[in-house]
Amino acid sequence: MLIRRGRKEDMKAVLRLIQELAVYEKEPEAVVVTVSDLERDGFGDHPLFYTFIAEIAGEIIGMALYYYRYSTWKGKTIHLEDLIVTEHRRGTGAGFALYKEIIKQGELDGVRRIEWNVLDWNTSAIDFYEKTGAKVFDDWRVAQMDENGMQDFLNQ
Repeated sequence: MLIRRGRKEDMKAVLRLIQELAVYEKEPEAVVVTVSDLERDGFGDHPLFYTFIAEIAGEIIGMALYYYRYSTWKGKTIHLEDLIVTEHRRGTGAGFALYKEIIKQGELDGVRRIEWNVLDWNTSAIDFYEKTGAKVFDDWRVAQMDENGMQDFLNQ
């Protein structure tokens, strides 16, 4: 297995993994991002995200997508947006290897925190994260506003 940085030509496979994750998370219609969006946003002069790719024998089997944020309490942080291994390759250690690569990147960058979201029903992921020393908070809620919400708010 090879863990490497993502390249522009990987984005078609990355989108397939994102779509697979959306199905797993019971929101298959929620993915509107395109390969062109990923290529543009991840590989311009000021990339909005970075990826690590897990590959076996030339087949992309997993990916971790992350970006940098800034905390008023901690300074520079990493946000792990998604980590997915295709279903038929789970159990190969690829997820762990990608997770470790993100942690190593955080240490290399000197960030004071790495953060991500996990669905409350995904108990296997929660158990895994807690076993690795991550804290999964029960008292924080995720807030989001979609395009319709933004328009409704601005049109008030």
